[in-house]
Amino acid sequence: MAEKKSNKKESKQKSTKKNTKKPEKPETGDRVEIHLAKKIYEGKLLESPESEKGIVLLKLDNGYNIGFNKKDVSEIRSIEKLEHQEEEFELKKDSNKPNIAMVMTGGTIASRYDPRTGGVKWLDSPASLFKIYPEIFEIANVSEIEIPFMKGSENMDPIDWKNLSKVVEKYLNNPNIEGIILTQGTDTLHFTSAALSFFLNSNKKVNKPVVLTYSQRSIDRASSDANLNLQCSALAAVSDIAEVMIVGHANTNDNFCYAMPGTKTRKLHSSRRDAFKPVNTKPIAKIFPPSSDIGLQGKVERITSYNIRTSKKEKIKADNKFEEKVALLKFYPGQDPKIFDFYKEQGYKGIVIESLGLGHVATSEARKSWTNKIKELTKEGIIVCATPQTIYGRLDPWVYSTGRELKDAGILYLEDILPETAYVKLGWLLGHKDLTENGEGLKNIKQKMLENISGELNSRLEQ
Repeated sequence: MAEKKSNKKESKQKSTKKNTKKPEKPETGDRVEIHLAKKIYEGKLLESPESEKGIVLLKLDNGYNIGFNKKDVSEIRSIEKLEHQEEEFELKKDSNKPNIAMVMTGGTIASRYDPRTGGVKWLDSPASLFKIYPEIFEIANVSEIEIPFMKGSENMDPIDWKNLSKVVEKYLNNPNIEGIILTQGTDTLHFTSAALSFFLNSNKKVNKPVVLTYSQRSIDRASSDANLNLQCSALAAVSDIAEVMIVGHANTNDNFCYAMPGTKTRKLHSSRRDAFKPVNTKPIAKIFPPSSDIGLQGKVERITSYNIRTSKKEKIKADNKFEEKVALLKFYPGQDPKIFDFYKEQGYKGIVIESLGLGHVATSEARKSWTNKIKELTKEGIIVCATPQTIYGRLDPWVYSTGRELKDAGILYLEDILPETAYVKLGWLLGHKDLTENGEGLKNIKQKMLENISGELNSRLEQ
């Protein structure tokens, strides 16, 4: 009996020792409880910035971040440690499936939640993307992956467009690649699509699909649009659509995507999954992913005419010359025309104005008239163009005397070309010295601006 009592006592001592073990110190990324005097908050512990070291940051389950003064926190209790290890993912290839190339440049589609900061960070490898969304491999082999840079699209510029055009050119001329998918951030995706449309379609039309796609929400969120967009982009990349196009959600559901023309598409919402819409035209096609619940699984349904892919062995050559001394200027009431003096002094060669109504800015009747300044610029060989601030519709200088006065001053009216597309097109044309360095340079550029080079003009659009 004495021996049994002793064992029980020893067991009790061991149990007490185990229970008194100190919990591990909470680290950023851990799921924790923040204990205040009268309330407990639960979420993921975030890293506080250097400027706010007296603050404890927590990401709540609803996605919002909340901050606490350290003086008010009685305890931070770790309830679940951050798992640092990741599963390995092998990029599988199937000889019976077509091969596509993927060019990754950054943006939300190439980022995921960072438990240290509560924001998002770039993926460390393409496998990180495919591990979450392996469905793309049901459609095609991603046999070539290239990452020329990783940056937010707001930080991209014409140098990046040039680099991308050379990367895409390489895969357009690779007979083993059926199509190309380029992923990028949404904010300037329509600038890039316009640039590639002109750079790659100047002499010969692209011979296979060039698909630009995106995600409005990071890939690790349940509501991410990346999965549908990637599946639809893969279907577009192996289709017969030989165009530079943007592919993304057609609506807020996960039913199908639109393939949209590269020079006639614009981001029209800051956060919706169907942020991109074709303007003054129809989509090229509807694309139904294999997982679609409305039929036509894995099908591409034509809506408008498009160039058909070709097996000809003619080399595609990127014509990526670009003049960066071009401005995109939005007119607003009361704007001082002296703004033009800055562009003149800085040596700008072209200005695209987002004009009001049918193509209006302040005329001679206004206190701050733009008419004389525009005359001054055009006489010195600076091209001044007008595009619709309304986005939808076509400009017409002949309806009101305002338009006629401005046309006489030298403004070139670009009909229904989107402002961003007009900016890219003007910079691209001005980059060609063979067009600008002869006596007819100004005339040549103006003629080319009104020439439908890559689907940027819709001649059938009604007023």
